Amino acid sequence: AEEDGANIDLDSQRKGKCVVLKTSTRQTIFLPVVGLVDPDKLKPGDLVGVNKDSYLILDTLPSEYDSRVKAMEVDEKPTEDYNDIGGLEKQAKLVEAIVLPMTHKERFQKLGIRPPKGVLLYGPPGTGKTLMARACAAQTNATFLKLAGPQLVQMFIGDGAKLVRDAFQLAKEKSPCIIFIDEIDAIGTKRFDSEVSGDREVQRTMLELLNQLDGFSSDERIKVIAATNRADILDPALMRSGRLDRKIEFPHPTEEARARILQIHSRKMNVHPDVNFEELARSTDDFNGAQLKAVCVEAGMLALRRDATEVNHEDFNEGIIQVQAKKKASLNYYA
Repeated sequence: AEEDGANIDLDSQRKGKCVVLKTSTRQTIFLPVVGLVDPDKLKPGDLVGVNKDSYLILDTLPSEYDSRVKAMEVDEKPTEDYNDIGGLEKQAKLVEAIVLPMTHKERFQKLGIRPPKGVLLYGPPGTGKTLMARACAAQTNATFLKLAGPQLVQMFIGDGAKLVRDAFQLAKEKSPCIIFIDEIDAIGTKRFDSEVSGDREVQRTMLELLNQLDGFSSDERIKVIAATNRADILDPALMRSGRLDRKIEFPHPTEEARARILQIHSRKMNVHPDVNFEELARSTDDFNGAQLKAVCVEAGMLALRRDATEVNHEDFNEGIIQVQAKKKASLNYYA
């Protein structure tokens, strides 16, 4: 005779839900009774706290992130505006088109088009690439996640790839979110055969970035803005359509743009009415935006040393001479 209960299907008679746990020691445990947490609130991949003997679930825990990724989140909302950026009106419109789906998602759905996922800002140093990304985040009320390319180059194998993975996971939870990757050429260079393990690790990090760019759909409220001043050495796989498919150049400012930049950086200063910004712009032929800001700071410092209440035209001229001298000065090394 068969034993009592041998033919009874226990799974069909079980009323509650069961759970499969994976522990930190890589054990897989089946729990017929969940514990103190409502099983309907649990989803695959959740982090939970359990009793060390019975493994009953006591509480759900917040998602685990690398502490370095949490530090990348910019807590204060950027305050920059497109009006704070002089001479880049055309570039501002192109960047606005990237973030438009975050604010007007329904327009794209009506037309049935898929918006671009990301944009690459490229140009010489000091031309306003980082400033544009911050203004972009301010316009959309999005979370701003700032990664630097060199941060993603880690000593241990797989560490850089994990940082990229965690950053995109955090962005999904905090959406709408803009991920800004500065100096992307640190990890995005063209691939080549190398025997050096460090080069291979950098390539692994880039492959993880390519995987993450493919991993979220373009209608999700996550946008990637990357910046570099060496667009010529980037891997073609990074630049193809569906990844960083929009490329926006940030050239050296024109004469008109230089006058506008000087006005923007000196608007909070007490400037004498005789200051002619157009004339100053003509004498700053090869200056970028960052150097023009330095001119305004130098002019203010000169006025301060004179105990003056206003910054005059001569202060700005002297500021230009000082910044030019810093550009041309050679480094002296002392033994």
